[in-house]
Amino acid sequence: MAWLRAILLSWVGLAAFAGAYDVRGQLVPAVQASVSLHGATSPFQASTLSDSAGKFRFKKIQAGTYMLIVFVPGSGETRKTIDIGPAAAGKDGRVDLAVKLDEAKMTPDRSAVVSMRDLSIPDSARNAYRDADKRLGQRDIEGAIAHLKRAVAIAPQFAAAWNHLGTISYQTRRYAEAEEYFRKALEADPDAYEPLVNLGGVLVTLDRPSEAWSFNLNAVLRRPNDALAQSQLGMTYFGLGKLDLAERYLLEARRLDAGHFSHPQLLLAEIYLRRNLKSKAAEQLEDFLKHHPDWPQMEQMRSAISKLRGSPGI
Repeated sequence: MAWLRAILLSWVGLAAFAGAYDVRGQLVPAVQASVSLHGATSPFQASTLSDSAGKFRFKKIQAGTYMLIVFVPGSGETRKTIDIGPAAAGKDGRVDLAVKLDEAKMTPDRSAVVSMRDLSIPDSARNAYRDADKRLGQRDIEGAIAHLKRAVAIAPQFAAAWNHLGTISYQTRRYAEAEEYFRKALEADPDAYEPLVNLGGVLVTLDRPSEAWSFNLNAVLRRPNDALAQSQLGMTYFGLGKLDLAERYLLEARRLDAGHFSHPQLLLAEIYLRRNLKSKAAEQLEDFLKHHPDWPQMEQMRSAISKLRGSPGI
């Protein structure tokens, strides 16, 4: 099955398509909230507010894979992966989203709790952090990095700024640098969640599953509704050769966010191939294409599905 494994190894993210798109969303139920759009595989960030009817909009968004984050004060946070491209947008270049808010699955709002560490961060460092976000909105990566380095120079205890540097490094494939920044973020704030799950992710990418295990397990225990944590723990167990456990956590990641940018279906397909469960592998690939209609290797994957469906096996 070398022809399929070659496809599975290509899951680095949605290819860059030409054009920019108008993203319009509706929160269900309707509520006023803070809505942000983050590049899942390349550095980008934009923020807006939904109106009283729960509607929000982002203009001139480049094609790619994004994480949509909705924060409802007093309730919590919901995350959803979205793909933006020609098939998702249609002829008018408009992507329409309906984002369901389920409080049972939301990360609880803890914004009212402010630590002494947070209070110690001076306004000048926070301003530099905000300037970095503005630069990312303009896709000025080097400008964003400069502002974040200024923020941590002013306030070395600024864990969010260290984490932000790590995320940019990861998305630009500077993995050793990303690991260093995530570790600095955890040194600054051992209780911070984002650098914890991000460090687990970069260690998986660096093919160090034994080291990644404790970070990704901790992330799942702390936020079981985080598809990223579930997916990364599945990847970790896959790297450790524990396929039953890998399947369990990857299936949960798919349940939480079927379109997640970590693409749990692709690794699930590989697990089923190793067990010679060809129809189950085909089902995972079909589900993947359902949620990623602009996948650049779509025709190759469809061919792979046809071969799997036509091959003997369970």
